[in-house]
Amino acid sequence: MMNYEIFKEVVTEKFKDYLPEQYQGMEIRVASVNKVNRPMDGLTLVDKSAEKNVSPTIYINDMYDHYLHTENLQVVLQDAAKSMERAFVDAPAVSNIDFEKAKDNIVFQVINTMQNEDMLRDMPHRDYQDLSIIYRWVVAVDERGIQSTVVRDNLAKQLGMTEADLFKCAVENTRRIFPPVVKSMNDVMREMMMSDGMPAEIADMMLEELPADRTMWIISNEKGINGAGSMLYEDVLHKLSMQLETDLYLLPSSVHECIAVSVDMGDPYELAEMVNEINMSQVSLEERLSNQVYHYDKDARRLTLATDTPNKRLDGMVAEANLIYMDAGKSR
Repeated sequence: MMNYEIFKEVVTEKFKDYLPEQYQGMEIRVASVNKVNRPMDGLTLVDKSAEKNVSPTIYINDMYDHYLHTENLQVVLQDAAKSMERAFVDAPAVSNIDFEKAKDNIVFQVINTMQNEDMLRDMPHRDYQDLSIIYRWVVAVDERGIQSTVVRDNLAKQLGMTEADLFKCAVENTRRIFPPVVKSMNDVMREMMMSDGMPAEIADMMLEELPADRTMWIISNEKGINGAGSMLYEDVLHKLSMQLETDLYLLPSSVHECIAVSVDMGDPYELAEMVNEINMSQVSLEERLSNQVYHYDKDARRLTLATDTPNKRLDGMVAEANLIYMDAGKSR
């Protein structure tokens, strides 16, 4: 088995051999790209004869994970080449991009601030507790999935939008494109059982019905992608807290969802310890959101941090400096 650095060299040298003829005149470039929670090695193709180059990016880190799983370099290169070719076909031409219309497809995503300090330096964002609100431009939503790109400073300039403009659009667009949903854990388990072919009545018999204030509630969106951002919709939290007749603790299980429970369910620091253990053992680094627990006050209608544990980074390293929590309205 090759280590990662050797694998990267081999991929850089061999990748074009697996592409169709029309790509053979292009140049392979590999550059470090700040992705959510970790830097990645992005591979792109550059056509030197073209005035403008818009190339899809595939990540050698993902290819290496595939290699560790399959132990077959040829299969990895073949699959990556097919992905690159599909991405070129699906990518919109620069001349066809309607930047005015693009404003209707700006959405937000929440990520961990401390883990993403480098990435946040060159993108518009807004601080929220220990998280940052960033923006994505949704290019397409179809049966194949969601195509989107992060809005960095250069794209925001092309769009002619300030951070405040992006936030205003994203608040409306995100709810429309990715409507928030709240489901009990029992409902989620029932759906999983029934999708595997289990009759509804059998699933109901196997699931114990718990009182609402003793149940875990999943907060996400209809697509289940970057759904933890639904925690920003205060009306969603308020409706659930009124149903439970208690304040809420929110446990950030991933960037895709968070779990809400009644404050009567336990001590926030014990819950934060559980979140950390699950993050480190069961959630991939790029999908981790936070090791902290949040408190929603149903009377004040406000979400704040309930814990301040030292493990603010998500990669297992304990930060030396304390994170300064910014007001929710502070933006860049």
